[in-house]
Parts: sequence; C-alpha cells; structure tokens
Amino acid sequence: MTLQKADITIVGGGIVGLATAYQLTLEYPGKKVIVLEKESRLAQHQTGHNSGVLHSGIYYRPGSLRATNCRAGKEAMEAFCREEEITYDICGKVIVAVDESELPALEKIYERGQVNGVQCEVIDQARLRELEPHAAGIKAIHVPETGIVDYVQVAERMAERIRKADGEIITNAEVMNFRRYEDHIVVESKAGSFESKYVVTCAGLQSDRVARMANERFNAKIVPFRGEYYELKPEAQHLCRTLIYPVPDPKFPFLGVHFTRIIHGGVECGPNAVLAFAREGYQKSDINVRDLFESLTYNGFLKLAVNNWQAGLGEMWRSYSKTAFVKALQHLIPEIRSEHLVSVPAGVRAQALSPDGKLVDDFIINESDRMVLVGNAPSPAATSSLNIGKIIVEKLAGQF
Repeated sequence: MTLQKADITIVGGGIVGLATAYQLTLEYPGKKVIVLEKESRLAQHQTGHNSGVLHSGIYYRPGSLRATNCRAGKEAMEAFCREEEITYDICGKVIVAVDESELPALEKIYERGQVNGVQCEVIDQARLRELEPHAAGIKAIHVPETGIVDYVQVAERMAERIRKADGEIITNAEVMNFRRYEDHIVVESKAGSFESKYVVTCAGLQSDRVARMANERFNAKIVPFRGEYYELKPEAQHLCRTLIYPVPDPKFPFLGVHFTRIIHGGVECGPNAVLAFAREGYQKSDINVRDLFESLTYNGFLKLAVNNWQAGLGEMWRSYSKTAFVKALQHLIPEIRSEHLVSVPAGVRAQALSPDGKLVDDFIINESDRMVLVGNAPSPAATSSLNIGKIIVEKLAGQF
C-alpha cells in the first residue's frame, strides 16, 4: 500500500480533532493536513452523544484549561456558527438550590463564576418562578449566556471547510501503531500508512491507549462512564423552558441529573453516571471484556468506587429503576411523572482517572517532539474545541 505523506496527521475525527485541523488550515493554508477517523463516519462518539450545551464556564476551577478554554471557546464557537449560519440559541440556564443545605455550595459556584468572568446572578424564588415556573427551589443562579447547539452539525461543517482547504479526512482508519524517526512519524492505520512531520492525537475514549502506542507519557487511565437520558414527551415539554441544573454534590464528581432543551426541539433529562462495561458501551448490554477488565483492575477506579460507593449505588439504581430516575428529576421539577418520559440514546464520557482515584478535573494537552497529545477532554470540550485547536496549533507552530 502506498505511503501517503502529510505535514500534520490528526488522529481522531471528533470535534476536537476537526477543530484542530480547521484551525491549522486557517493558520497554515500551505500545509497538508490529514485527519484519521476509525469509524465509518465522523463525530460518532462523544461529539455525537451529548446534549449540545454551549457552556459558560461557571463550574470550572479558575485559571484551569477548562475555565479559560471554555470562555474563549464559547465565543469562538458562537462566531463560527454565525459565519456558517448554524442555528444556536443563547437560552440561558438556572442552577437551583431546593433547600437551605444547598445554599453554601450555590454561593461557591456563583463566586467561581464571578472569578471566571461568567455573566450570572443569584436570583430569589420569585425570579426563578418567572424564568422556570415549574422548577422547585428557594434560590438559584441565573446564567443567561448559556446556550445550545448541534455539535454534530458543527463538526460536519468543520469537515467541509477542511476539505475545501485541501485537507483530507479518511474514515475506517483505526490507528494501529506509530513509528518515530528523527524528522518524521509514520502512523500505521487500517487505511494505510501516513508519513507526517507532526502528529496530533485527539482520540477521546481511546486516548490513553493511543498515548501508550506512541510511547507518550500519560499518568492516568480512561474509565468510561455511561450517561443515560430520557426525553420529555411533547405534552410535558412546557415544564422546562431552558436548562435547569441542580447544585452539584461536592462529594461526587458529576453534575447530577438535569433538564436540557435541545436545539432541534424537545427536552432531555439526565444523565446519571454509571461505569460502562465497554469504552463504547452505549447500551447496558454492551460488554467488552478487555475494557471492563482494565477498569475493574485499575487501582484508581477501585479507590474512586470505595470513596463514592453510596453515590455510585444511587447512580446504578437509577440506571435500572425508572422510578428512581423520576424521583431524582422531581427534585428539580416536582410535576414530572414517569409517563412523561421516554428513553433516548445514552452517551459515554471518556474520563481520565488518576492512580489515586481522583477524576482528572482539567484538560490534558501534552507536547513532545513532533507530537501533541490530547489526553483528557471531558465537558466542556465541545464548547471549547475551537480554542483547544488554537492552542494545539500554537504548540505545533513552536516546532515548525
């Protein structure tokens, strides 16, 4: 098979890989860019299995990559959507405290939002009722700049722009190996071999394995968590006007079930967070022995499970009991009933977990000779993708 050549090869056809390729074609139009995607279509995993929120950056640790990239990335994403005439909606959201025990955590979120430069305000019960008449709560944070968009549509438009700039996108191209030389890297894939001066890996659910394949340092393991959703039937969609979130439990590293209006219509409810038995395990019945064995024998996961076993059992119970899931939703909207809900496809979050059992709470973007590795890119990676791509281009530019 012929050895194809490029200046930069990007591994991964999700929104982060595509945003990086797009930024490269803008900044360096003379350089040949190739994107390799292991699936038959682009954006098949995390990009294609999320609720499409344009995040504001209110939750993230000030100064972290998640915080700074979210702010700049949201602005860039909105600009891209305007230029490309992609529909998006800055609908706003509320983060709701339902009783006094949640007020200290709500105040900390508000303070973090202020530091991060997020447009937000603490509102009383009366104002909450004006915004979301059916939401429970004694106080809330209103974040009017939060929005919604279709990230698959965004990814597809990025792909169009890459191709128009003479970039190449190759599907069914699962990467099998890297061979590194002094002045180039050969990426071996199921679609052939590609000789490149530089390589970027944006492999999502497989990012740690791709890093090991390339002999890159990555002191964590990707553990997949499935997030299961319901959708409100049309007759119940009036119960949620925008986005309604709970105050997250500081002892548990997920945001909790919430309500999200979808850009093409409808309202999603969820997710819970349960260990997926396969890295691409979107169904409860999906089991990959290798993936499951790696998770269950990883010290980091075992420590996480021990430290969060009560919350973890609750998540598992909600996975198998619609009644329990409904009860969690009623925490925010008491009028919700089981008959209002229909299940919709789940997503799987690629979460980097350190050996000490802590979820890595920031993006990981490592740089080495001729390679940039995106090792951890959980939410808000889609919102941040254009700015993550810009950072990667800047790292590559230092090597050009």
